[in-house]
Amino acid sequence: MNAAMNTEPSQQIHDLAAVRAQARADKDWAAADAARDAIVALGWIVTDTAQGYSLTEKPPFEQFASLGAWTSQQERIVAESAVVMVLIDGWPADALTCVSALRDHAPSGVRILVVDLGDVDGAGNAVHQFAASDPSMCVVHLGQTLAQAGWGPVVNAAIAVIDAPALVLLDMSTVLDADAITPLIRALDDHVVATGWKGAVVDTADQWRTVVDVGHGEVDVLLGYLMAVRTDAARATGPNSKAKFYRNADLEWSLALRAAGGKLVVPEAELPVHQGRHHGYHDSDPAIRDKESKRTYDRILATFRGRQDILSGRAPVLP
Repeated sequence: MNAAMNTEPSQQIHDLAAVRAQARADKDWAAADAARDAIVALGWIVTDTAQGYSLTEKPPFEQFASLGAWTSQQERIVAESAVVMVLIDGWPADALTCVSALRDHAPSGVRILVVDLGDVDGAGNAVHQFAASDPSMCVVHLGQTLAQAGWGPVVNAAIAVIDAPALVLLDMSTVLDADAITPLIRALDDHVVATGWKGAVVDTADQWRTVVDVGHGEVDVLLGYLMAVRTDAARATGPNSKAKFYRNADLEWSLALRAAGGKLVVPEAELPVHQGRHHGYHDSDPAIRDKESKRTYDRILATFRGRQDILSGRAPVLP
């Protein structure tokens, strides 16, 4: 159960969940839906699991059951210059630190989109309460966790619903100390399709197995801590929908954008940001993290290795 909740479902709720499970086994979808609706009416949500089902208290906000439900019902998220998206998947204190700093330092013409995935540990509720007094912030709550929805599909869903020249991805571990969004947006032009806080070049001498961090200028790949992508380029070449975990998915997307003819750069000016604990890597399930990261990098090697024509031409700077 969600660690933020402190009550247990009653026997009536469990009985309804058992009725629903049996109805689903019997393929009696109408009875299954009726049992689910009765559970919801009593303030709980039932979710299917490998072990059967789980029950969580219904949060004080509406949740979309899936990405498809979100994109089909979401009004266009309009911004003059960019939509800045933060994915929240737990750690409510750090989520509030990131979102609060973003709200304090975001320039005019920018809209903030917070996507809460599963209200893990009550992080979604914390952001919901924080944003209640700020109608300029758009908070979307999904019933799926990030592991269930997948990083690539979530980003593609956001691309589909925004109406702005650029989409800025801000990892929850990245905290703005001042306006770091404007320099990224200004660096975009007819040729530069994406910009970011940190970039790297492919180490071709290592057979594309590694990338090497570099300074400012054109790069082969951008890291997803903080990056801006022109919306038209993102719609034409979005992240791979098979990318369930963020790690290496930013590299894969970067190379796809370069293969489509775009340039990627790290702006010359140092951006006023700092990084807190990167929960997405350090505190994720190691088995899932390592498996999904390897799957993505295997796709990178299969798709791009040897494509010298898509690289920036910058040699890696090794110690």
